[in-house]
Amino acid sequence: MRAFLTTTLLAAPMATAAIADDVSYDVDGVEHTGYFASAQDDDDGAEGLVLIVHDWNGIDEYERGRADMLAEEGYDAFVIDMYGADTEAGTVEQNRAATSELTQDREKMRSLIEAGLEQARGQSDAEGLVVMGYCFGGGVALEMARSDFAGEADGFATFHGSLGTPEGQGYDASVAPILIMHGGGDTSVTLEDLGALMTELEESGATYTAEVYAGAPHGFTEPGERYQERADEESWDAFGDFLEERL
Repeated sequence: MRAFLTTTLLAAPMATAAIADDVSYDVDGVEHTGYFASAQDDDDGAEGLVLIVHDWNGIDEYERGRADMLAEEGYDAFVIDMYGADTEAGTVEQNRAATSELTQDREKMRSLIEAGLEQARGQSDAEGLVVMGYCFGGGVALEMARSDFAGEADGFATFHGSLGTPEGQGYDASVAPILIMHGGGDTSVTLEDLGALMTELEESGATYTAEVYAGAPHGFTEPGERYQERADEESWDAFGDFLEERL
């Protein structure tokens, strides 16, 4: 799979997907707007469906671009909206407030995952499903892996994601394989945090793979000062292998 080699590719969505458009849907009276990109080759159908969970600043051209990249590779992709029209995001303060609301209300977080999954299923008839997320979205992907509807997915992947497990939650040995892609230089989610999750997964009997990229900071795939090309390329290739294996 091809990674973003320069951040200039994030300036606008790629226009090569057969179908790519915003999708509006309602969750408890609040309008949400996801994004769906379909596989290019519709003759044989999509290779599978990928559910993408955005980072803490909400859906923007970054997640749309990733969905379009997956569509180029033959996968349907749906970006779930975890915030909705009534949640402001963009500044550090707004992003922190938005993510804090959901991390403190896990029932709401799971209802939003379920609603997004329903919309994704309504857009795509692909049978297999992999859930992936960036930063905050990585934590959401792991939340689904611990939930009652974890069995609907064939795999879970997190890019520089939140890794902590809330009190009272845990993983089951039957959960689909989990791919963790983490920056060795991440000071927000540390190697100690990664080690704690790996220990927890080992003890639960869950299947997982952890990839660590030397010197890569938190958010290493995203445009800006923290972007690291090598870690971006290698993590995207690892995710591509994971999709081929699971879907």
